[in-house]
Amino acid sequence: MGQYTLLKRDGKTRRGEFKTVHGTIQTPVFMNVGTLAAIKGAVSSMDLKEIGCQVELSNTYHLHLRPTDKVVGELGGLHKFMNWDRPILTDSGGFQVFSLAAMRKIKEEGVYFNSHIDGRKIFMGPEESMQIQSNLASTIAMAFDECIPNPSTREYVENSVARTTRWLERCKKEMDRLNSLPDTINKDQMLFGINQGGTYEDIRIEHAKTISKMDLDGYAIGGLAVGESHEDMYKVIDAVVPHLPVDKPIYLMGVGTPANILEAVERGVDFFDCVLPARNGRHGHLFTKDGKINIMNAKYELDTKPIDEGCQCPACKHYTRAYIRHLFKAKEMLAMRLAVLHNLYFYNNLMQEIRDAIDADNFAGFKAKKLQEWGIK
Repeated sequence: MGQYTLLKRDGKTRRGEFKTVHGTIQTPVFMNVGTLAAIKGAVSSMDLKEIGCQVELSNTYHLHLRPTDKVVGELGGLHKFMNWDRPILTDSGGFQVFSLAAMRKIKEEGVYFNSHIDGRKIFMGPEESMQIQSNLASTIAMAFDECIPNPSTREYVENSVARTTRWLERCKKEMDRLNSLPDTINKDQMLFGINQGGTYEDIRIEHAKTISKMDLDGYAIGGLAVGESHEDMYKVIDAVVPHLPVDKPIYLMGVGTPANILEAVERGVDFFDCVLPARNGRHGHLFTKDGKINIMNAKYELDTKPIDEGCQCPACKHYTRAYIRHLFKAKEMLAMRLAVLHNLYFYNNLMQEIRDAIDADNFAGFKAKKLQEWGIK
């Protein structure tokens, strides 16, 4: 069972730590996304330590298809498989089932869908998602939910949220059963529930109240960053956070830009994940203290400065903008590796700076200064 300790509050902003069987997580934290037990861009688990990653996030749906969770389980679980001894969060597969699988049928028992790899028919419900995640032996498992399309009618959202609640009850029951079995790899696996409700604040609040009574290890806000405006996203966070338990971590799924993170931290969020830094890096879009740059631009051809002056990432310590631009132009794999390392370091370091600012009672000042430096009004 995870133990969340609230170390400090500054308005709604929270500074905490979350004890797990694989180590203590300092929050707020950004989780580095390694969908298939690997960070896209040739970044290893050794690299993750060097760039300050606390939590790695892998994907239930993708690993179930390849190499299969049974294979990972036979090899001792994800930690052994990818040689990572810090916490791992696995998402439930729900988002992928709803976004990747064009052919799908949602029923009370779960979802029938076709694999995006070979088209074969697959069924996943709450019990299956928990069994897969138990085989993966992650530190934190996410409940199986429906990621509601945006926009959706009120009636659809109400029915979907009610089913997600019933699925959550089944997830909890199955997780308790799996953790009691003698051959389960991680008997301390934790379960986070997911708040849904689209952009309907009243549905969100009711759902938050309902799942809060279930005494889970943590709570996520799902179904955002799917096309709604930033204002709508912030409104939902403002509405939901006060109705989630104060003594449990709060995770905003799939968000987002550095500015999104600052705004959500201010609203009481502890955990974040997003493919954005790695995806941007692979396309030569690099985060710096002065905002984002596109390394492909001709103006960097003779630029001997590092990507971001003062940055302590492996790319900035050893290479110039000119060289990294050349690698991209020459389509060398090293280009993506250095760019992804830099962007992930930028995010992990931003979280460290956020934690330091909260510790120093200066989060509001830090946030204002950062947004100004990045040129965000």
